[in-house]
Amino acid sequence: MTITQLEYVIAVDTYRSFVTAANKCFVTQPTLSMQIQKLEDTLGVKLFDRSHQPVVPTEIGEEIIAQARVLLAESEKIKEIISDRQKELSGELKVGIIPTVSPYILPKILNGFIQKYPQVKLIVWEQTTEMIIQQLKLGTLDCGILSTPLHESSLTEIPVFYENFVAYASKNSKLYKKKTISPDDIDMEEIWVLNEGHCMREQVLNICQRRKATKGFQHFEYNTGSVETLKRMVDMNNGATILPELALAEMSDKQRDRVRYFKSPEPAREVSIVMHRNFLKRRMIEALRAEILDFVPKRLRTKKKKEIMEI
Repeated sequence: MTITQLEYVIAVDTYRSFVTAANKCFVTQPTLSMQIQKLEDTLGVKLFDRSHQPVVPTEIGEEIIAQARVLLAESEKIKEIISDRQKELSGELKVGIIPTVSPYILPKILNGFIQKYPQVKLIVWEQTTEMIIQQLKLGTLDCGILSTPLHESSLTEIPVFYENFVAYASKNSKLYKKKTISPDDIDMEEIWVLNEGHCMREQVLNICQRRKATKGFQHFEYNTGSVETLKRMVDMNNGATILPELALAEMSDKQRDRVRYFKSPEPAREVSIVMHRNFLKRRMIEALRAEILDFVPKRLRTKKKKEIMEI
């Protein structure tokens, strides 16, 4: 049994294809297949059911592959020990980030991080929470920047900041006429929300759970994954929406006049860096966390007088 064989097995499990796995491992498909066959012969069991397309692990294969992931993670720690002895951070850091956080964080911290750590290659994917969780478990991402808590026992969460939610209302909205608001003031019939699959949608619905929507005919239903689009829908089509506070940074004075804050305790979301429980690249992840904290306003670093919305 070799580490290379375990890498090949994990690649096939991750991509569910011998051809794709071989490409990702930079070897030919016959070479990868032969090494996996050797490992199966050594163990005396079949790891994959090749009659299925896509390829799936056998029952015992699932257990062995799970243990192989642990073994590979532990072997990578040897490289990390050496890296920790070096003064300069280097290597790749693969990060997943949800779309409702990305535009308000990444542009602000990217240049600073690159200048401080020129030997680190930051690779970022903007994805939904569900996709990031899946890739963290598979080991194809080093960390994710997500709204938490996730209640996933296989993942480790390090809270970074606690971002308040605010209302953004058109002049014809009842919310516009108030100085501060409470969840009971919200009429769900006039609220623009993100489509399903975005954790912020669930948090907004949790804010509004005390106020049931009145029954009425709705002439239009709009599905979007963009917070900025929600803002524009209010600007152009009336109604109201709920925004994360960092989305206010680049608003005009006219737009800021439409913002209404919640009474204490203010609804908020916890944003964390999330890793697999056997995570690696600790120094790089900590450097990323520090860069985000340097940007985030002090008031968002505490959860006092805030009510954290569940996903």
